[in-house]
Amino acid sequence: MGGEGKTSKEPTIMDIRVGILTAKDIEWKQGEHSSRPTFILSHVPIGIGFHWGQTQEQEFAGQLDIINNADGTQTAVNTLDIEDYITSVISSEMSADSPIELLKAHAIISRSWAVRAITANRMTGGKIRSAAYESNGHTLFDVCADDHCQRYEGIRLITPRAQQAIEATRGKVLTYNNQVCDTRFYKCCGGKTEVFATCWEDIDVPYLQSVECPYCQRAIQRLKNNDKAIKQCLMNYDQQTVDAHDWNVIYRQDELKDILLEKTGIDFGTIENLIPLRRGQSGRIYELEIVGSRHRQVIGKELKIRRALSRTCLYSSWFDIEKKHNDTGTDFVFQGHGWGHGVGLCQLGAAEMALEGFTYNQILQYYYPDTQIQ
Repeated sequence: MGGEGKTSKEPTIMDIRVGILTAKDIEWKQGEHSSRPTFILSHVPIGIGFHWGQTQEQEFAGQLDIINNADGTQTAVNTLDIEDYITSVISSEMSADSPIELLKAHAIISRSWAVRAITANRMTGGKIRSAAYESNGHTLFDVCADDHCQRYEGIRLITPRAQQAIEATRGKVLTYNNQVCDTRFYKCCGGKTEVFATCWEDIDVPYLQSVECPYCQRAIQRLKNNDKAIKQCLMNYDQQTVDAHDWNVIYRQDELKDILLEKTGIDFGTIENLIPLRRGQSGRIYELEIVGSRHRQVIGKELKIRRALSRTCLYSSWFDIEKKHNDTGTDFVFQGHGWGHGVGLCQLGAAEMALEGFTYNQILQYYYPDTQIQ
């Protein structure tokens, strides 16, 4: 184990530094894994800020460093080989019992994303901003362990099938014009994927274009039918979200006012209207005008809209809004589609493609057209 407040060995390009959690006091103990040293952390948060958020006890391989922060908190950082990290990621993002072709596809995109994150953060200490690379804002480590970066939940979820997928794809990344791709992904597109600029910088990324995706709807239908094959692709807590493709949220007028005040700090007064000003190619809103009796303002992009309109986070910003007047006031009805930003690979769609017999290369070409595996 590393000492507190310092890194015991300098990480190489084959290593990745993962920030597991920050807390007042980090609770950890030595693991009991028979074949290699491990450590166990308590109260690890997952799904931070989302509807499935919870805490877990998790076990990790590699090196643990406890960093003492200036504000009196501590941060647990795990340094490990990047291939061991990717083995855990594909076992945490989707179930490690998923079809092998899905796991191979996910290994390649998770490795590609991680390589870019390592490069960006170490070049400028977590501050780089460019069309080629975008920092995730972390300065103490390369990536965090939650959905902000990639889910990384340690070694307990790993199966022989996940290890087989890593061996089959070891060292392989997705490239475009010989540059490692920014391989974004999310849970469910809702029928059509989105372009990069709807969610982030106003640039065109040639391999992150909008494509029709009928597969995730078929996957959701399987889930609603309690189909074992699709349930085997999802973590237990993800299986509960059976309305990921099409969903409804209803807010009372006063409730919406309170949520917006809580999430934005702005007192809009009585919410009179929500006006979508600009939508991406899938239908996701990236400029929304909020009209209140005291204030009106345009907000965006995609994630900011999702966070502002929910006490956790809306499934996506692809929604239509209907105002319904009744005896008690006005309700705002959101009729939405998809779970996540919609850019790149649709995890439920990719799972369905694997179940229907597509290879990992075909899956990657579908969601990231004109790319190559190198």
